Amino acid sequence: MFIEHFQITGIAVLQIFMLSAVGFLLVRKRFLSGRGLDDLSRLVMDVSLPVLIFCQLIKDFSFCLYPNWWVFPLISIAITVFGLVAGFLFVRFIDKEQEKLQFLSLVAFQNSGYLPLALVAALFPAQSLGEIFIYLFLFLMGFNLVMFSLGVHILNFHKEKKIKLSSLLSMPVLATLLSLVIVYFGINKLFPDSLIKPLRILGDTTLPLAMIVVGGNLAQINLKAINKKAVILLILVKMIILPLSGILFLRVFNISGLLGLLILIQLAMPSAVTVSTILRASNKEDILASQGIFITHLAALITVPAFLILYFSNFMIK
Repeated sequence: MFIEHFQITGIAVLQIFMLSAVGFLLVRKRFLSGRGLDDLSRLVMDVSLPVLIFCQLIKDFSFCLYPNWWVFPLISIAITVFGLVAGFLFVRFIDKEQEKLQFLSLVAFQNSGYLPLALVAALFPAQSLGEIFIYLFLFLMGFNLVMFSLGVHILNFHKEKKIKLSSLLSMPVLATLLSLVIVYFGINKLFPDSLIKPLRILGDTTLPLAMIVVGGNLAQINLKAINKKAVILLILVKMIILPLSGILFLRVFNISGLLGLLILIQLAMPSAVTVSTILRASNKEDILASQGIFITHLAALITVPAFLILYFSNFMIK
């Protein structure tokens, strides 16, 4: 049983990082410029991912089938709060004030979209992805709202930073809200297959393109002198303590199935690449974020399969 779980999870993670390696090499070999990577990132975030969300929700979502749909954004917020609490417990060991804020952000905000989507796509057959994808899309609605409000606020180092409504209503959030409205009024039943099919083809490009973006972003990271203490502490808290706490939480409250898997995956993910992006956009010095993002993604090659094996070995998928 252990060998079977090891093969499933190990191969899934390896597939993801092989795609990321393509993006990494494209940027390092200068086949893809920084500007090109930014354009590709916008294509995924503003076009293909919203289209994927739209197609999946209008096809598989129903308020009757998912009466507790609103729980998933709340779970997202709860995981972020838990990450912040864990970060606060350990941030005292970080020396500089700016490093402390970046450390908190790296612990609290995970790569919640691209990697989990690619991971579950590698773990399950295509015909079984509808439900877990819906869970992820609803989860992302809450995550994006928190990331682009509280996350931006923390990383800008000063309290007077205003939160822009446009940043909260990102395209994936708008696509989710629009899809829910369409399903609520039954308009989705009027959409012909001839319209949905080309949209679905476009949406299916999201996962490979997203992994190329992740790998390309990692290739752009400038690894200066590694802050060994901060990075080791980040791996301990982000990649070990948080997912281990998730396993204990699932055991205590007897949560299993796809919901339990969603919670564990989100707690096991490496730090969000968006943290570095926000710093660049705000013209803030990246003194720890890039190091933390790069190292946690490397650590994920070991920790993510380990916790997935632990989950599949102890929790039955229903």
